[in-house]
Amino acid sequence: MLGVLYITYDGILEPLGQSQVLSYLEKLSENRTIYLISFEKQKDKKDSYVYSQISKRINESNIIWYPLTYHKKFTALATLWDVLRGIILSFWLVMRHKLEIVHARSYVPSIMALMLKRILNVYFIFDMRGFWADERIDGDIWKKNSRLYRISKYFEKKFLLNADVVVSLTKKAVEEMKKFEYLQGRVPNIKVITTCTNLELFKPASNVRIYNKQKKVLTIGYVGSVGVWYLFEEALDYFKLIQEVVPNARLHIVNKGSHDYIYEYLDNAGISKESYIVEESDHVGVVKAMQSMDAGIFIIKPLYSKISSMPTKLGEFLACGVPCICNSGVGDVDEIINNKNIGIVLNSFDRDKKRESIDSLLKLISNPQTKRRCREVASQYFSLEGGINAYNDIYHSLDIKS
Repeated sequence: MLGVLYITYDGILEPLGQSQVLSYLEKLSENRTIYLISFEKQKDKKDSYVYSQISKRINESNIIWYPLTYHKKFTALATLWDVLRGIILSFWLVMRHKLEIVHARSYVPSIMALMLKRILNVYFIFDMRGFWADERIDGDIWKKNSRLYRISKYFEKKFLLNADVVVSLTKKAVEEMKKFEYLQGRVPNIKVITTCTNLELFKPASNVRIYNKQKKVLTIGYVGSVGVWYLFEEALDYFKLIQEVVPNARLHIVNKGSHDYIYEYLDNAGISKESYIVEESDHVGVVKAMQSMDAGIFIIKPLYSKISSMPTKLGEFLACGVPCICNSGVGDVDEIINNKNIGIVLNSFDRDKKRESIDSLLKLISNPQTKRRCREVASQYFSLEGGINAYNDIYHSLDIKS
């Protein structure tokens, strides 16, 4: 089979790159050579242990890796410089190895892929990962009338009109894109492949425990980021309401890099030190922590751009058999959770409404069938194997056209 050029602006040396890029590519490379261009932060390149571990994984696969350096200072100029270097390397790889498929992860790599499409007539996969330009607005990084936003939306239009295949994380995003004026009568070939989870790693503990208020402490888990997109104070408020019903409930927080912020919010919320644990952990440690939790909680700002997002942690919690507490307005999350009865979806942050949901939550946690349903949903929607098969199908469909 023909090789594929895969371009990602996320570093493979970072946890996200390892779980949401490298895990896929290792399996995809069993059928074809993957030429991987990534943009790595200097500090990650200097971490000799991580670099050697990732290099070992790549060398054991059919991946040929070109780790370029990511530049951040003078943001717009730095990105332009990265794009130019990526274009030059991409052109050389496509011509040198006669590659016909370019798979671009998100917007910046898609600029490079679009150039290759226009000049060398390669097949272009726009793996959009969400409404990136709108995320910059919703995250207060850009202003809506800014030049950078207008340029990004211009390129988004070009990507959608020129891509041979568009990959979306959610069905809600596909429904939204079909409303775009410039796509009327010109809707591209769109596939939904959500964020996937390694079900061999994330799985229920062998000693499955079912919460019983007479026998053990109720553990609510919070894993990952607490800033930008997350309403951490709402999660803490929900935990406090749980404590009104289950006084000895414990909050287990796993986070990297924001512990001072977390302690400040815990103190402001009036949550006693005996009621929580805050820790940092590696990938394996996160799995063990999730396995010990009775429910996971994450509250995400229900902004426009979030209809195109799918939290990675949802699949991870469910794969461990853990039901989730979340809010509506985020991708396909509410549809999956409500239809499968595997958690609580908050339609508002009204405290009375939140109180009403706690009884349902405790019944879910106490039901021995809940863990099984969570695992089944993880297998149905979030399996890494399913994602790999979907990408292989896309590659195969383009091979046939070649």
